[in-house]
Amino acid sequence: MPDQTSHKPVMLITGTRKGIGNYLANYYLNKGFIVIGCSRGELDLKSENYIHYCLDVADENKVKNIFRDLKRDFGRLDVLINNAGIASMNHSMLTPLSTVKKIFDTNVTGTFLFSREAAKIMRKSTGGRIVNLTSVAVPLKLAGEAIYAASKAAVNNLTQILAAEFADFGITVNAIGATPLRTDLIKNVPEEKIAKLISKLSIKRLGEFEDVVNAVEFFIKPESNYITGQILYFGGV
Repeated sequence: MPDQTSHKPVMLITGTRKGIGNYLANYYLNKGFIVIGCSRGELDLKSENYIHYCLDVADENKVKNIFRDLKRDFGRLDVLINNAGIASMNHSMLTPLSTVKKIFDTNVTGTFLFSREAAKIMRKSTGGRIVNLTSVAVPLKLAGEAIYAASKAAVNNLTQILAAEFADFGITVNAIGATPLRTDLIKNVPEEKIAKLISKLSIKRLGEFEDVVNAVEFFIKPESNYITGQILYFGGV
């Protein structure tokens, strides 16, 4: 358990077991942050400044427990990154309702619950930063990604409304619209489908973890306190 009197900034990242979330957790630990992470499975990350929770981000009671502990141990939260997300790239006629529910529970309900609970803590300090992960699948409207794109469109709308609702508390809410990255999210997607998506971008390449960090750094720095409700898409969509 990190020292409760520490003045290190406190960041909460959802979906830290792999991919972008894991990269961000390690990056900000190396920058001197205290990082609280969560995922459905265990994470073997050895750092005295990292705390991990195993949970479904749509489980309201377990989400509240994280913030109860966070408030008790640190009394504040500086940054929330809503990274946890799942996708299903199937034709709508081949998408079962169970898949629809799983995608919306993780991508939308989880983002809402963590943002709501984070704001309750952030409003009592000097404000904070919330960064959501969305996708270029929204503006590109790609066939085969109806439910995933719809869930991320909901994240976009949620981002902009929360930005308006939380502004008086000094909390900014923004979103990063990433292109596909080499993560488990696209490992089963045919290469030709990825190539077709990339062909629609101005900068024709997959995204890199460093691209995400660059955008996060911009949104969370103190000088960005006038930037809120923005959706930053990668690749020149």
